[in-house]
Amino acid sequence: MEYGQIVATRGVADLMERDDAFRAALAAAFLRYQAGDWGEVCPEDWAMNDAGVRDGERILAAYTCAGVKIWIITEWDRSATTFLFPDEY
Repeated sequence: MEYGQIVATRGVADLMERDDAFRAALAAAFLRYQAGDWGEVCPEDWAMNDAGVRDGERILAAYTCAGVKIWIITEWDRSATTFLFPDEY
């Protein structure tokens, strides 16, 4: 799967700069994402993500990284993949 430009919101970037455990957990979450492990989503969303990989739709995965919930979203056109907190959506 293509990921496009990899970006993080200001909130995620700030926490990455000051928290090594969060940064390591975020890197591990992205490895899971790349392997098709969508994390903490319901079965319906998991199936939609699997179909999205095949059909070129948006992908949204959720993980808890060092106690903090994050989302990883790849746009349908694969122009960008964004790391963000759910309240930043």
